[in-house]
Formats: sequence, C-alpha cells, structure tokens
Amino acid sequence: MNRIDLEGRKAIITGGARGIGYATAERMIASGAFVELWDIDAAAIDEAVKSLGDQATGNVVELTDEKVVAVAAGKTFDARPVDILVNNAGITGGNAKTWELAPDIWRRTIEVNLVAPYLTCHALVPLMAKAGYGRIVNVASIAGKEGNPNASHYSASKAGLIALTKSLGKELAGSGILVNCVTPAAARTSIFDQMTQEHIDYMLSKIPLNRFVEPSEVAAMIAWLASNDCSFTTGAVFDISGGRAVY
Repeated sequence: MNRIDLEGRKAIITGGARGIGYATAERMIASGAFVELWDIDAAAIDEAVKSLGDQATGNVVELTDEKVVAVAAGKTFDARPVDILVNNAGITGGNAKTWELAPDIWRRTIEVNLVAPYLTCHALVPLMAKAGYGRIVNVASIAGKEGNPNASHYSASKAGLIALTKSLGKELAGSGILVNCVTPAAARTSIFDQMTQEHIDYMLSKIPLNRFVEPSEVAAMIAWLASNDCSFTTGAVFDISGGRAVY
C-alpha cells in the first residue's frame, strides 16, 4: 500500500463506522491523519474507534438535522481544525419502481444522501475558509451518472451530489478548498442488506471487470483526493466503476 502524506491532518468521515467510510478511516490513519467518525449508530462508532486506535474518535450525529450538524462541526473544529471532510454516509432506500416507492422513503433517501452533505458543507466550509485550506470528497455513485432502474431515489440523490460537487468546487476555487467526488460501482458492504438480490445481480452484470469494488480501493482514491498532491483538481468526478461508466 502506498502511503499518501496526510501527516497531522484532521478528517471528518460521515458514515465512518463501516464500509467505505471505515476503510477510508483506516487508510487515512495509515497515512498519518486523525479521523473523527460521524455516524448515527453509537454502538458501531464505539466498535470502530476501538478497532482504529488512538488516532480515531467518534461522534453520534444525525446528519439531516441542521442544528445537530452545526453543533458537532463547531465542537470538532474547536478541538482541532478540520482539514478534510468526506461525505460518505448514505442509504439505498430499498428497490422498487418509481411509482411504487413510498414518498417518505423517497424523501428520506434524498435527505441522507444529498441534504446531509449540503448541511455538513454549510457548517464546515466557513471554518475551513478561515483556515485557508480544505479538501472535501463526496462519495456519489455510478448510479448518479447512469440512473439505475428500481432505484430512482438513490440515483437522483447521487446525481444531485455530483452537481453539488461541481457547484461548490467552482464557488470555492481560489480559497484553498478543493471539492471533488468519486462515483464507485457497488461495493459489497452492509448497504447490500437494503437491496434486493435481483438489483445486486443487475449491478454486477453491468461491471466489465465482473466484480464489485473493494472498499479499500475506493478509500485509496479518496485519500489521494484529500491530500496535498491533489492540488489542481476541483469540481471533478472520479470514476471507480470497473469500466462501467461510459463518460
């Protein structure tokens, strides 16, 4: 494993207690960073922090609650300035045709996958801007590019996150804060528990490399985007879909 230089950096990773978020925390710690995991699952946070060691802390945060996010951001930044934000937390909301999806499920998926990253940026960007430095990496999805059938809510939320990345990247150009996103194909994590087997099979059938991406592979790309080596790229979308993406 290449060691990307994140020595002394502080990162907030949402949804960091498991899956891609946890793999990103591992990779960043191995590169010298301190990480704070923001997750809704207190037990999972405790287990993750215990496993990750002294360079990790955790915070139970309801990411769709503006006031909760603002308080968490202030306390975290007061303890140690935040250099990196990884908006990774997400849900699939299950699988069904658009007209069969319950409106509350549709809204909740948009809230977690798109509104929450807006709220974390809303709270943390002004603090990063005062420090004159920051790296924001949003974890979108290949579904946001292509639109998966039976997942309109998830696809729409990730398409929105891609657009948020592009807009925010342009707004912050010249501030010292760079904003990019990754669009992975599916990774076999606990999020699969929210999907039907039919949908899982569909996703695999679309990947030319004929396997799911490993969380550690996504984490490696995120770690580079969060580093000083990423110095002239902002508002960009980095594909990691095993050849699935056509643009």
